[in-house]
Amino acid sequence: MTISCGPGPSSEVRLMFRSFAFALLSCSVALAAQAPKITKIDPPNWWANMPKPMLLVNGENLNGAQFRLSDSKLRIAETKISSNGRWAELWLSASPNAAESITITATTSQGKIAAPFVFEKPHPQDAGFQGFSSKDVMYLIMTDRFADGDTANDGPTAQSEASSEAAIAERKKIRGWHGGDLRGITQHLDYLQALGITTVWITPVYANNNEPDSYHGYGATDMYAVDPHYGSLQDFRTLAEALHKRGMKLVLDTVPNHTGPAHPWVNDMPEPNWFHGTKEHHTIAQGDFLPLTDPHAPVRDTHNVTEGWFADVLPDLNQANPAVSQYLIQNALWWIEQGTLDGLRIDTFPYVDRSFWPSFHQSIHAQYPHVTDVGEIFNPDPTVTSAFAGGVTRIGVDTGLYTPFDFPLHVAIVNAFASKAPMTALTDALRGDSVYPHPERLVPFLDNHDMKRFLSESGTTSERQRLALAFLLTTRGTPQLYTGDELGIAGGDDPDNRRDSPWFLDASQASTPVARSNATWKWTAELLKLRSELPALQHGSMEILYSSADAISFLRYTANEHILVSIHVGSNTVDYQIPTGGTHASQMKNVKVLLGDSSVNISQEALTVRLATNSISVVALN
Repeated sequence: MTISCGPGPSSEVRLMFRSFAFALLSCSVALAAQAPKITKIDPPNWWANMPKPMLLVNGENLNGAQFRLSDSKLRIAETKISSNGRWAELWLSASPNAAESITITATTSQGKIAAPFVFEKPHPQDAGFQGFSSKDVMYLIMTDRFADGDTANDGPTAQSEASSEAAIAERKKIRGWHGGDLRGITQHLDYLQALGITTVWITPVYANNNEPDSYHGYGATDMYAVDPHYGSLQDFRTLAEALHKRGMKLVLDTVPNHTGPAHPWVNDMPEPNWFHGTKEHHTIAQGDFLPLTDPHAPVRDTHNVTEGWFADVLPDLNQANPAVSQYLIQNALWWIEQGTLDGLRIDTFPYVDRSFWPSFHQSIHAQYPHVTDVGEIFNPDPTVTSAFAGGVTRIGVDTGLYTPFDFPLHVAIVNAFASKAPMTALTDALRGDSVYPHPERLVPFLDNHDMKRFLSESGTTSERQRLALAFLLTTRGTPQLYTGDELGIAGGDDPDNRRDSPWFLDASQASTPVARSNATWKWTAELLKLRSELPALQHGSMEILYSSADAISFLRYTANEHILVSIHVGSNTVDYQIPTGGTHASQMKNVKVLLGDSSVNISQEALTVRLATNSISVVALN
C-alpha cells in the first residue's frame, strides 16, 4: 500500500512555524531570566541551639517568592522582600536542637531555586570565650602591618607574591596593602608570649578587597568574609586555636557603626532606611560627644554624631531599623563563635545610637557569659568616656559595655612623661575614676593606631618612654601596648603611626634573642614579668600616697600584698617623705626591692623615698 503525503508546506507556512518556534524559545529564555536566583546568604552558616537567626538573602527575581526550609521542624516566622526583588529577610522562629544541613527553596511563578545552609555544632564553652580582665596585658596588632606569613596573597588584589613588582609597588604606598596577614601573627606568638603578652587585639578582618586604601580593615565590603589579604577563615580559626593552646586570648575589632563606601548595600539597600541617608544625600559625622552626655542638649546637637557618615565617606548604619540591628548582633555572635573569641574591641562606640547597645550586649552575654568588650570613646574627659560604660544610666539606658578605653589617662600619661604637664596630671586623671562604676576595668594605653606615637611627641626620649611604660604597667586597669611600644618605635600622625613592624619580611628578627638586645624590650619584659608575679599589680586596689610636679608614689595592694611604685621625671635627685598614718602602708615594717636602684626606707610613721634622675622604684612592703 502506498501513502501519498502530498505537496510540502508553502513558504508562508514555513515562515509561520519558524516565527512560532522563535517566540516559544524567546519566552523560555525570558522565563529563565525571570526565575529566582540566590547568590548569597548572610550569615553563611549558623549553629544549633543558638539564638534564632534572621537570614538576609541576596539574589534576583525574588519578588513574590515563597520560601521553604527542608526541615519541617524549622519555620520561617516572617519574610520581607525588597521592592526590587534582590533582598529577602527570612526571620526564623528558632534554630535546630542539633547540627544539620538544610535546603532553602525560593519558588515563584517563573521557577524556583534551592540553596544549601548549614547549622553547625557550636564550640564547647571551654574552647575559649574567657573574656579579658585587669589580670591581662593587651597587645594591639594592625594585621596588614605586623608580619607577612603567607607571601602568596600580597599586592593590590591579594594575588601577588611578596617579591613581585606589584607587591613591592603596593608596599611603597603609605596607605597601601603591605602584606601582613593572620598567618604572620600566628608565626610570632613565641615572641609575644616571651614578652609577657596575654591577650592579642587584632584590627578588623572583614573583607575590604574593593577598597584600595582599606588595609586597616575598617571599611567593610562583606562583614561575613575574611579579606584575602589577611588570609582565610581557617587562618583566623588557626590563630585563635594557637593562642588558646598557649593560655592566651584573642580580641577582635568589630565595627557596627558603618560599612565601607564600596559595600554593595550603598547602591542597593535591603530596605530604604538601611543607612542614615544615601551616598548622594547624607550628613557628616561630628565627633563632639558632649551633647550626647548633656541632658539639656537638643536633638539638633546630637543628630550628626549618631547619624552622620564618618569622615563624609563611611556609610552610617541605621541600628534603629530592626533588621539592621539583628544583622549586626548576629554578626558579632558569628565572629565570636567562629573564632572562639574572648572579647571584642568596638570601634566608634558613641557614634551608634545608645538604644542599640542593651540588646547587643544582652544577646552576647546570654550566649557567652564571660566574653568582655572594650569600646572606643575617643575623648579626654572622664565624664564623657564614663557615660558610655556599663552600669551608667545617668544619660539613658545602660549600654552594657564592659569598659571604655582610658583616653583621659592616656592624655595625662603623654603630657606628664613628655614634660608638657606636671606629674600631678596623672593624679588629676585618676581622680576621674570616681565617675566610673568599674575603674579597675579601664584599658589605659600609651600608643594606638589612631594617634601620634609617644616617641614622636616633642620633649620625649627613650628614657622617658620607659618610665611611661612603667607607669602604664603598674597602674590600675588592663594595660594595652601597641606593636612597637616594646621596641621604642616612633611614628607621627596617621598613617606614619602605622609603619611596618621591624620583622615584617624577616621572621628571624622577632626571635627572642634578637629582641632581648633591645633595651626597651628588656625593660618591658621585665615589667610584665613582675606584673605577672604580683596579684596586687594585676587587680589590687590603688592608693596615691604622694604626688608633685616631678614625682608620684602610689600603693597597689590586696589583703596579702602591698606594692609601692615611685616614679621621678627630672634631671635631679629628689627626696621626699610619705607619712603612712591613715594609709594602707601604716602597719608595714619591711621593704623588699623588686625593681630599680633608688632607695625606700620605712620608719614607724613614714616612708622616705630617694629617686635618682628619671628613675623608678618598685618595692614590696610587709
